[in-house]
This record gives sequence, C-alpha cells and structure tokens, in this order.
Amino acid sequence: MTDHNELRDSSLDYPLADSLEITEPDQYKALFEPTRQEIVSLLLERAATTAELAETLGKPKGTIGHHLKTLERTGLVTVVRTKQVRALTAKYYGRTARVFYYQRTNDAATEPGRTAQLIADETSQVAADTELPASLALRHARIPEDRAEEWIQRLHALIAEFSAQTRGGATTYAFVAGIYPTSRQPLASEEHPRESGTK
Repeated sequence: MTDHNELRDSSLDYPLADSLEITEPDQYKALFEPTRQEIVSLLLERAATTAELAETLGKPKGTIGHHLKTLERTGLVTVVRTKQVRALTAKYYGRTARVFYYQRTNDAATEPGRTAQLIADETSQVAADTELPASLALRHARIPEDRAEEWIQRLHALIAEFSAQTRGGATTYAFVAGIYPTSRQPLASEEHPRESGTK
C-alpha cells in the first residue's frame, strides 16, 4: 500500500527522499494516528514549526510537540532547518520522504475504514448550495483482477498529478479515489441463470 494522500508536490521548500518503506511496528503506530497523519500531510505543503502546526490544527503546542517527537523518533519527520527568532531557535520540520509505502498490517490494518469515515465526515460538511466546485460519485463494475490492478495504477498516477498542483487559493480540496472488492452480486449470465429461488 502507499500513503497516497501524501504524494509529490513540485513546490515543496525542502529536499527529501522520494520514498520510505514503513517496516517497524512503532512506525505504523506513529503514522496511523489521526493527528500525526494530519501533521505529515501538512508537511507536504512546506516545512513548518510546532507553533505553525498547532495553530493550523487548532491544538496546543505541547500536544503537537509530542506528536512531532514521536514522528521524529520513528524516522518519519526531521528538522530540515532552523531560524533564529529573537532569543529562540525555531525548528522547521519536514517529512523524510514524499511517499510512505506500507502493508495493511499493524496499525494500518483498519486504515481503509478510517479513510472512508474521514471521507464521509468531510463530504457531509459540504453544503449542497456551495458555489465551489465539488463532485463525488460511486460506480460498480465486474472486472477481472488484472484490470482492477491497471485501474489502481491509473488512479495512483492521477492522485500524484493532483497532489503536485502548485499551492494557491483559499480552499483546500480533497481528491478521493479508490478501487476495492465488494460483496455486491453481479447479474447471472443469460446462458447460466442462478439456480436460487430468487426472482
């Protein structure tokens, strides 16, 4: 699996590796916590201080500082530069990689469900009469596994393109994409109708 919410941004203001494979349980525990996920997502826009992240997320600086220490200890973020502000030295944190690769295990095992809940929460807040562009649709298709894999790769490329947009404007948009197996039953073929009593 890939941390596809966090792909390449051409305007990023600090250098970092293209990818990092998440392998250790403490890395999973660090990354798959809601506030820490928000932090690493924001750090793909630019490097930021504890105070800047706290203000953006509406959380105490102490809380954000704790999360940053956890992310730093597990190698997911690092101090990318410092700046002298009066008598203090401000630390700017950045991600260690543009993309985090992971398996659906440990704390990531239920990530698809959490992502779906986040999408539900965010889309329910979009007013029906908004003048801002918005679109959300769900479609089903019965296709072979190899074609599903092709579609997944195409979606990954599209997500990367969306994530690489130059930052601007006053609104943060979300791009939702997914291919997943369902329990939805297909129509029986006309040549071989189902032998159930269902009509």
